[in-house]
Amino acid sequence: MDSVLAPPSTSSLSSLNNNNKKNYYYYNNSRNKSRFSVPSSSGIFNLRKFSTISFGYSCRYGCGCCLRRRSSSCCSKIESSTRGVMASSASAASPEISKPKIVTGPGGYVLEDVPHLADYIADLPTYPNPLQDNPAYSVVKQYFVHVDDSVPQKIVVHKDSLRGIHFRRAGPRQKVYFDSDEVHACIVTCGGLCPGLNTVIREIVCGLHHMYGVKRVLGIDGGYRGFYAKNTVQLNPKVVNDIHKRGGTILGTSRGGHDTSKIVDSIQDRGINQVYIIGGDGTQRGAAVIFEEIRRRGLKVSVAGIPKTIDNDIPVIDKSFGFDTAVEEAQRAINAAHVEAESIENGIGLVKLMGRYSGFIAMYATLASRDVDCCLIPESPFYLEGPGGLFEYIERRLKENGHMVIVIAEGAGQELLSESMQSMTQKDASGNKLLQDVGLWISQRIKDYFSKQRKIPINLKHIDPTYMIRAVPGNASDNVYCTLLAQSAVHGAMAGYTGFTSGLVNGRQTYIPFNRIIEKQNNVVITDRMWARLLSSTNQPSFLSTKDVTEDKGDEEQSNQL
Repeated sequence: MDSVLAPPSTSSLSSLNNNNKKNYYYYNNSRNKSRFSVPSSSGIFNLRKFSTISFGYSCRYGCGCCLRRRSSSCCSKIESSTRGVMASSASAASPEISKPKIVTGPGGYVLEDVPHLADYIADLPTYPNPLQDNPAYSVVKQYFVHVDDSVPQKIVVHKDSLRGIHFRRAGPRQKVYFDSDEVHACIVTCGGLCPGLNTVIREIVCGLHHMYGVKRVLGIDGGYRGFYAKNTVQLNPKVVNDIHKRGGTILGTSRGGHDTSKIVDSIQDRGINQVYIIGGDGTQRGAAVIFEEIRRRGLKVSVAGIPKTIDNDIPVIDKSFGFDTAVEEAQRAINAAHVEAESIENGIGLVKLMGRYSGFIAMYATLASRDVDCCLIPESPFYLEGPGGLFEYIERRLKENGHMVIVIAEGAGQELLSESMQSMTQKDASGNKLLQDVGLWISQRIKDYFSKQRKIPINLKHIDPTYMIRAVPGNASDNVYCTLLAQSAVHGAMAGYTGFTSGLVNGRQTYIPFNRIIEKQNNVVITDRMWARLLSSTNQPSFLSTKDVTEDKGDEEQSNQL
């Protein structure tokens, strides 16, 4: 018989009525069994195909380290991050962290499922999806996503490989858990600016209105603190009609301001039952805490996240929206630096790009440009002086070509900054470390070195396009991607899913549980083929010792096992 493993928080399911039931088991920490039931008609997933459905690990924070054979360090990172979010308000409640939902099947199949309102609220009514009567979708074959559809996290496998980890496929379901007239949705944007923010806002509003007939949508002004400290904005298709052509966010944004109790009180008082949260990893951590408090109170409120990070440092997903635009806009700065460097004797053009912890923008912009001679990112340590150092490479390149272009990510070389020790302990309102300006620092170090050597007189031009890139509207590629992310989030919320992030995995839209999004950061693997392509393009030294290569290959092998 199929079985269900669940944490104590799902024990409320025992109160379900006795009509059309199958029997399943609840296992508590002492492994004592107590019988409870779940309606087989719930339509959340098809139990017949799976041997076990588990709602929990031994891991306290549900990061799945035991399932994916991870070290306990991921738990400590989540604990530290969660503590940081909760510590922002002494009055904030500390809701119990729910455990992940894990579905296992034949051949090593593992579905890391997302929470559903029916997990903690009994006897929820369902309604036919309004899309079945929408003339725009009537011609689409198999438009509704099958209940068992899932997307594999890893698609490169061997013939004897297990099926591995999957995520629930995004899209509209035949049954929805909200009547269109009862929906009162809200949208909030948090953290730094990013190309495509307004497009996501527009498509959430238009998706709710045109696909599901939802008329009441609020915009929360000024990030998380806008829930309790500022006015709201009424949103409809007319208001958001052309906002995708503008940069920034019409709702305003801020860092910090997360007070869980005040936010959920505001949601409850306003009668909001769908919350769409757009932001990076820190914002998604806050969204996870909001979801836990909503679940603790037993509210029928769906919480959906849309990942926003221009640095592309959110794990699991293929990429974040705004990244393509950032790479494209970075080309303008690199081209300008190349023109400046090429037009003067021993010219050096240095461009500082975004990338606090991850160097994806710098790496992809370098590969796209083909004019860059050296790319420096946080994941690849480098040194300045001595054989094989940066200064020696610059000197050689100037003798060979007469000019040089350097691209550096803002988080690169922070350990080399002489005054960095104090700043490394300081953080902004979002919990990000305050970094020294590596562009100005390394520019001065290069000037000082060649001034003292008196071998080559150089002319260095430093360009920092950071805020110009952040403020532009999304390009065509990002606008399409934003549409898919927004509509997928709307479909998921209407279908009763909650505590999830909408994201692209292996080219397919999926629903990813919050714990997977916030467990770590996505970083460039410097022993991967993409970084090798960059090194072959720039002909720069790797700046790596044998020890560094061994350690990074070990990290990559561990990643490939997941």
